[in-house]
Amino acid sequence: MKLKRFLLRYYPPGIILEFLRSNGQVESKYIDLLNLSPQTDIDVLATQIMMEEPAITPNKKPQLCKLIEKLIEKLQTHKNQRFVLYKTLKAHILPLTNCAFNKSGDKFITGSYDRTCKVWDTDTGQELLSLEGHKNVVYSIAFNNPFGDRIATGSFDRTAKIWDANTGQCLYTLRGHQSEIVCLNFDSNGYLFATGSMDHSACLWDVETGQQICSFKGHTGEIVSIQFNTDGDKVLTGSFDYTSRIWDTRTGLCVRVLEGHTGEISSAQFDFSSDYAATGSIDHTCKLWDVMSGKCIETLRGHTDEVLDIAFNSTGTKLVTASADSFARVYNVSAGACLGILLGHEGEISKVAFNPQGSKIITASNDKTCRIWNSETGECLQLLEGHTDEIFSCAFNYEGDTVITGSKDNTCRIWRDTLVNEE
Repeated sequence: MKLKRFLLRYYPPGIILEFLRSNGQVESKYIDLLNLSPQTDIDVLATQIMMEEPAITPNKKPQLCKLIEKLIEKLQTHKNQRFVLYKTLKAHILPLTNCAFNKSGDKFITGSYDRTCKVWDTDTGQELLSLEGHKNVVYSIAFNNPFGDRIATGSFDRTAKIWDANTGQCLYTLRGHQSEIVCLNFDSNGYLFATGSMDHSACLWDVETGQQICSFKGHTGEIVSIQFNTDGDKVLTGSFDYTSRIWDTRTGLCVRVLEGHTGEISSAQFDFSSDYAATGSIDHTCKLWDVMSGKCIETLRGHTDEVLDIAFNSTGTKLVTASADSFARVYNVSAGACLGILLGHEGEISKVAFNPQGSKIITASNDKTCRIWNSETGECLQLLEGHTDEIFSCAFNYEGDTVITGSKDNTCRIWRDTLVNEE
C-alpha cells in the first residue's frame, strides 16, 4: 500500500492516512491524538507516529509536524471570545422542541409543536425550507453529519421521516413504532439511522432505502435517549425502566444491560473511544460504565435533584452533568473526580454541551438564560440573556464560534463570536 495523502480531523484531534492499494482502492487509517494539547512537543510526537507508521517516511516528517501544529492551533480558542446576539428568528408559530447544526455550521434546523421542521441559513437568518408532512409534534431532529445532505425528524405521530436537506423532499416515511418517537441518531458513516420510542422499543433503519433493519426489544419502559458509538457497530439506549442497553447493530441483539440506577434514565452517551458510556438519571446520579464488561466503574454523586442531561467533551476526558438543582458539574472521566461546580443559574438546567475544543461549556436553563463557562476553572464567562421563556436547546457549531439557543418563547437566537462579526 502506498501512502496517498494526509487528512485532518480537528475535533477530536486526529490524522487520517489515506492509502492507495495496488488494485486502485483507497483505504483510510485513523491516528487519534486525544491527548494533544498546546504543551505537546510536536517533534517528539511526530517521531512517535513515524515509528508506529512505517509508511510515513522521513521526508514526510516536516509535513507531519505542520499538520500537528495546525491541530494544536484549532484546539485554542482566543481568550477574549465573546458571543453577541446576531439574529433573533421568530422560528415557529408554536414552541420549539429542538435545534441542531449541520457540520459546517452554515445551516441549522428547528423542530416544533407546529408539526414542522425548518431549515435556516445561519449567516442570513433566512428560512430555507419548511419540512411539512408530520401529523403531530416534531420532537427529535438531526442532520446526518458529517455529510449534511439528509435530515431526520421523529414525531409524536409515531413516524420518522428522512428528507433531502437541499431540496426539502421527503425521501422516506419510516413506520413501525406504536407510540411517539422521542429520540433519534445517525451513525457517523451515514448508512444507519436509529429511533427510540415511548413504545419501549428502538428501531434500526437503512438510510439509503428507508427499510427497517431490525427492532431492538427488551426495555420495559419508554426509550428517551439513543446514540451510536463512533464505529457505528453499537447503539446505546436509555430508558425509563432505570436501565440502559447496548445493542449490536450487525445482529440486532442486546449485548449489555447497564443496571444500577434507582430512577429513570434521562440521557445515555458513549465517549469518543466507545470504551466508556455514561448515563444520567432522575436518581440524582450519573454513572460511568465499561462498555466491554458492562460494569459500573464510577457513580458520580453531588447533585441534589434529577440529572437531566450529560455530555462528554470531544476527546472523552471530561464529562459534564446538568441537573434540576440548577447546577452543572464537571468530572474527570479517568479519575471520576469532580473538577468544578458551575454555579449561577436560578432554575433547572435542561441542556448542556462542550464546545468542540473542549475549553467551554454551554448550559440552557428554565431561568430564560444560557451561560458559557470555562471548563477548566468553572468560571462563568458569559450570560446570554434575552429569551422570554425557558430555554431547552443550545448548540455550538463545529468551529465553536457560533451558538444557537431555542426557547419556549417560540424564537431561536443566533449568537456569534464578536471576532466573527468583525470579519
